[in-house]
Amino acid sequence: AARRSAFQNKIVDRCERLQLQSAAIARHLERVLPAKDQAVLNAANAARELVIQRLIFVGNACENEEQRLLERVHTEEERVHQSILTQRVHWTEALQKLAALRTYLVDTITNLDDQGLVRAEREIFERTEVAEGILEPQESLKLNFNQSCVQSPLLHRLWASAVLCCLAGSQEIHIDEKTVSPHLSLSEDKKTLTFSPKKAKVDLDCPERFDHWPNALGTAAFHSGVCAWRVSVEKSCAYKLGVCYSSLPRKGPGNEARLGFNAASWVFSRYDKEFRFLHAGCPQVVELIKSPAEIGVLVDFAAGEVLFYDPHSCAILFSHRETFAGPLYPVFAVAHQSISLVQ
Repeated sequence: AARRSAFQNKIVDRCERLQLQSAAIARHLERVLPAKDQAVLNAANAARELVIQRLIFVGNACENEEQRLLERVHTEEERVHQSILTQRVHWTEALQKLAALRTYLVDTITNLDDQGLVRAEREIFERTEVAEGILEPQESLKLNFNQSCVQSPLLHRLWASAVLCCLAGSQEIHIDEKTVSPHLSLSEDKKTLTFSPKKAKVDLDCPERFDHWPNALGTAAFHSGVCAWRVSVEKSCAYKLGVCYSSLPRKGPGNEARLGFNAASWVFSRYDKEFRFLHAGCPQVVELIKSPAEIGVLVDFAAGEVLFYDPHSCAILFSHRETFAGPLYPVFAVAHQSISLVQ
């Protein structure tokens, strides 16, 4: 009887715990989940509204910037057109004066005798003096369209962000193993370059390979449109990223094969805490507060621009304009740790 009573008490306790558990589940079903569902609905609606409001704000800003820039373009077009009209009137009048003067001189020589010609010397001198003040036409910047009228930090940054979001990663870029310096090792996926102070045993006679500087090229060249790629650089404090012509020399320790020290390469460089843009041996210091973990490289052939961008801060690190004379290859150099192309 004692054992039965004890066991009965356990069953009663168990029933009470089951009742409490059931009540908690019922309360969760009746109160908590509906409240959560409503909270999720409210949060989702607020998120949608936030997205819409921010995109509307960006859209309005873009529309205002579009209107402002188009007005500047129109104003610059009108200015140049007016300058050309003014020049046309001026030089047309100059032509007429010179033609009239020449006709006068021919008539004078033809129709006057010696004494008449001597008496007309002063008049001839005064009339020909007019021609001395008519100079030959010179090239003038006033007659050229000034492209700076479309300079816009907002448009530049938004455009770079959009290009890197849309293109970087979609354009498959690999590193060409044949070009890799013996100081570098290339990962199996052809995306990561790792520096080693000790040279690897590779075929240095390969004409494509860099034999001294720790450089490497991408496998494919770009020759039109807009192209972009992103590189993870957070592990390295000594690297170069950019573009070059295929004519960039590969052999020897000279500046001919050193990235940024010749006319065939354009690179963004980091060495310790110094950041620079390098081209043709002319370094330009880039002041940065924080070292970027990633760098986007963007090339616009139509605009003749190579741009370096920090995707995390949405900051343009450096922009350079150039009229490119041929296809460009992605180029890389690393002298500390490793850098990687971002998928």
